[in-house]
Amino acid sequence: MKLFYREFVGPGRPLIIIHGLFGSSKNWITNAKELSKLTHVYAVDVRNHGESSHSNSHRIIDLVADLKEFILEHNLENPILLGHSMGGLNALLFSLLYPEMIYSLIVLDIAPRSYAIHYESEFRALSMDVSGYESRQSIDEEMKNILPDNFIRQFLQMNLDKIDTGYKWKLNVETLKNARDALSLGLTDTMHFAKKALFILGEDSEYIVPGDKELIRKYFPNSKIESIHGAGHYLHYTHSKEFLQIASEFIRGL
Repeated sequence: MKLFYREFVGPGRPLIIIHGLFGSSKNWITNAKELSKLTHVYAVDVRNHGESSHSNSHRIIDLVADLKEFILEHNLENPILLGHSMGGLNALLFSLLYPEMIYSLIVLDIAPRSYAIHYESEFRALSMDVSGYESRQSIDEEMKNILPDNFIRQFLQMNLDKIDTGYKWKLNVETLKNARDALSLGLTDTMHFAKKALFILGEDSEYIVPGDKELIRKYFPNSKIESIHGAGHYLHYTHSKEFLQIASEFIRGL
């Protein structure tokens, strides 16, 4: 599947940014501009998200195949992959399957293991029929009853698209809702990525558990692991300065 992307022209080696579940390349514009001071950045929308096409399949192996097609289509020679959450799983699985195709890897707040897609409150919010609403504020007021967390509400509402009668969701909500086993990696003990890799973890993240650092080193023996103090899962947003500093230092050292 051909993926929509935003390009940020910069010097040196290409870097591909892959967003997480419910996200898009739009969420990455500010950070992508900063990273383009060091690299030539491509921020993609994965299938069923953003401006990319919808499909009734959303397995991690589908995302890997789409990424491979993107790299080949754009003749990107040994890019750096940078992925957050679901995008991090996409990037790390790609690196384990096709290590010869990439130069290095940066993974944000996810470990090399299978994750279940739950997000019950988020899916209930995304199941709202927004076609008749006149403003984003009115949608937000209704959504508060389902999802009290303001940060997550605003994050999801970046997927709203204005239409003649009101709004619509850009996400393929039904496919994502049914893709509960989408992030099953199926890793084997023989897999490893010997090139340099960087894992940036949120110190307060619920996505990282004891034993994950050992898993990272098992599959990525040449990896560097950094934790950001006080950061949760969305560390590239809440702690953008720290994230950019760590990522930039790693890229300069490649």
